[in-house]
Amino acid sequence: MKAKHKEAMILEQAFFQKNRVKLAQRLQENSVAVLFAGKAPLKRGDEYYPFSPDRNFYYVTGVEREHCIFVLVKGKTDVQEMLFIPRDNGDMAKWVGANMTEAEAKEKSGIADIRPIDAFFDDVAQILFRQNITTVCLDLEHREWDDAPSPALQFAQKIRTRYPAMQIQDLYLIFGDLRLYKEKEELALMRKAMDITRMGVEAMMANAGADKKEYEMEAYFDFTLLQNGVREKAFQTIAAAGKRATILHYTKNDGVAKDGDLLLVDCGAQVGWYNGDISRTFPVNGKFTERQKLVYEIVLSGQQKVIDAIKPGVPFANLNQILKEHYLQELQKIGLVQTMEDVERYYYHGVSHYLGAETHDIGRYVARNLEPNMVLTVEPGLYIPKWEIGIRIEDDVLVTENGCEVLTKDMIKTVEEIEAFMAKGT
Repeated sequence: MKAKHKEAMILEQAFFQKNRVKLAQRLQENSVAVLFAGKAPLKRGDEYYPFSPDRNFYYVTGVEREHCIFVLVKGKTDVQEMLFIPRDNGDMAKWVGANMTEAEAKEKSGIADIRPIDAFFDDVAQILFRQNITTVCLDLEHREWDDAPSPALQFAQKIRTRYPAMQIQDLYLIFGDLRLYKEKEELALMRKAMDITRMGVEAMMANAGADKKEYEMEAYFDFTLLQNGVREKAFQTIAAAGKRATILHYTKNDGVAKDGDLLLVDCGAQVGWYNGDISRTFPVNGKFTERQKLVYEIVLSGQQKVIDAIKPGVPFANLNQILKEHYLQELQKIGLVQTMEDVERYYYHGVSHYLGAETHDIGRYVARNLEPNMVLTVEPGLYIPKWEIGIRIEDDVLVTENGCEVLTKDMIKTVEEIEAFMAKGT
């Protein structure tokens, strides 16, 4: 497959400056916001996992280096911005590359006040004391009770110990609201990620076959991404054949596809830290059985009903209910279910999630109505182990002023399109 997307796409300084303005507008007077880039966790020995910047830190700085800290101070009349970065790493540059320079940090972020990271605690202490700060704002996201505390949580503990009268505000919900509405620059990166994802899925379809390992077919997706200048994936690819496709987050991908199996693939390219997320299900031999076709078209028509319902003002929760009611009606016709409780045996996840700089992007779902510039997935599925059928069909959708745009509309999807494409082979 010919590469189409080797040109670089980057977000400009002005994008991050605008995001800092949005953040400052949401903060109260006499507050300071502190955001941490994070660091790569140790793998073993002297090897580390690849570094991926905290997305909220990146959203307001554009900096992709670890061990950096952003501070925004909002007073009564002005806003101050500062970025703390590691110092020159001298001879270590020969081993791991040079640290970011002050000039590079200014150029990328548009922040004029760049300081050494070892001055952070002393400088923050001076800010809190001299500027009459009453509130420290931190991203306190913490999903699991036993998760290791993030840098923000560790810093919050220090603040509570040293400044017990200081208020602490969680920035997580604020960033969820800010990042939920995509700017044109973000959409451009996402469209590129989605198009490369499409190409990768088509490469998997073109090279699928019975008696192949799932990871052999996955390799065509990986190679297509690399051909197009993409080294990061949105998440670990799911390539599940036959009954394994009924496991939602199956990622071993080491099974063998039998003749007659469906292959469920759920995958995404990542471009500039923004993601695509597409699922397709297709027969490895290129031809659906009658039963597979029947179930597939129930899922596909359900997806279209959900897409048709997407427009501003629609409650997010309604989308999943539309799909479940469709399943109840259609699965009753084929004798698979009698009640809604039966439906939940074969469909046990939500039909949508937000998409952006994280695959399951942040933003509140409860009591939320759809609004323009939100991007969400539509991914109905049916999982019937006794028939060895697992089907998921996923597209990425932008909410517009009057309805929606399917951003992944160029991806083949119907039974006829899939069979015709696979008949052509490579």
